Amino acid sequence: MTKNAIVLGAGIVGVSTAIHLQRRGQQVTLVDRKDPGSETSFGNAGLIQREGVAPYGFPQQLGLLLRYALNNRIDAHYHLRTLPSQIAFLARYWWNSNPRRHAVITRAYAPLIENSIAEHKDLIEASHAETLIRRDGWMKLFRTQARQDEALGEAALWRNEFGVEYDSLTAADIARIEPDLSGDFTGGIRWRDPWSVLDPHALTSAYRRYFESLGGRFVTGDAASLGQFGSGWKIMTTEGPLEAGDAVIALGPWAAVATGRLGYSFPLGVKRGYHMHYAPEGNAVLNNWMLDAERGYLLAPMSRGIRLTTGAEFATLNAPKTPVQLDRAEAVARTIFPLGKRLDPEPWMGARPCTPDMMPIIGKAPRHQGLWFAFGHAHHGLTLGPVTGRVLAELITGEAPFIDIAAYAPQRFNP
Repeated sequence: MTKNAIVLGAGIVGVSTAIHLQRRGQQVTLVDRKDPGSETSFGNAGLIQREGVAPYGFPQQLGLLLRYALNNRIDAHYHLRTLPSQIAFLARYWWNSNPRRHAVITRAYAPLIENSIAEHKDLIEASHAETLIRRDGWMKLFRTQARQDEALGEAALWRNEFGVEYDSLTAADIARIEPDLSGDFTGGIRWRDPWSVLDPHALTSAYRRYFESLGGRFVTGDAASLGQFGSGWKIMTTEGPLEAGDAVIALGPWAAVATGRLGYSFPLGVKRGYHMHYAPEGNAVLNNWMLDAERGYLLAPMSRGIRLTTGAEFATLNAPKTPVQLDRAEAVARTIFPLGKRLDPEPWMGARPCTPDMMPIIGKAPRHQGLWFAFGHAHHGLTLGPVTGRVLAELITGEAPFIDIAAYAPQRFNP
């Protein structure tokens, strides 16, 4: 007998989970209030970050924390009014970012990252999305030798422990690779392993079409209507009530609200981010994804134009846009590359769902049968969508997950 499943949330994590469940013989309905890939999955930097074995930690150095407190940086910004409500999350985030604890978290987190390319490759080939992908890594550029030396030391450790490959770049290397780039860069790192995505929304859409070709379907619905029904779950959609034995909550930054209605309390924080696309001036070409590491913004040559992305904004999920980081980043980016006019009518904003221990929440709900969680991927949602979808589908269908996912269990926050 075919089992039915509902996946709530049609970002890259939800779509990937729906694919893997459908492949394993379940009849899956993907439910969201918007089209797949229209929220957080739309606005990322477009990197499948095989090098990202260490999740982004909270700064530990007092001098750097004081500089962040001035609230005038590109890589971080905060809303002063809402800071008191975020203190508890930030304090736990800071505590877990201690070097000793962060090293333990990195070793637990790495198996997801290590399988990110292989699991995306599977879905990219199955969905015939190869034209959206580049396989030539990305660059992290530095303005001071001290920062480059520090980063190279860390990269060497990651190569030895996690198999991450990279090249050290000189200023001359950068000038050769990016002839239209200027600025006082002393050198950089080129990560060899990551893949980049020319249009992240188009990739999620391709995965959605593949899911539908397997017999799955997408319907519009509201996660607020999810509730238990007999031994399973029920939700209202635009096509009427929908029932299933299993329900997956993959709602990204909205997951805390949905799970809260069911009696769970997850310390899910939000890091908002912005992007804008630009036309290059004249015949200028940006060849690579590149991060201006000491300023905190990224430029990416995407299908829609050159995408500029910002760092993290600490604010409530539904607070009005305050794209001050984008304006700051644009001013700096124009000094190193000939950006032309803005191509978007207004800055895009999205929200990254973050846990204080920097690891996602993947697994069975502690107090409900047939309820499963897949959220909290922070900066690596695009990277980890397919591998998360696979391990969760394996768990739901009774297979042994191909990697150990005990560290990501919901029970660490909800016993």
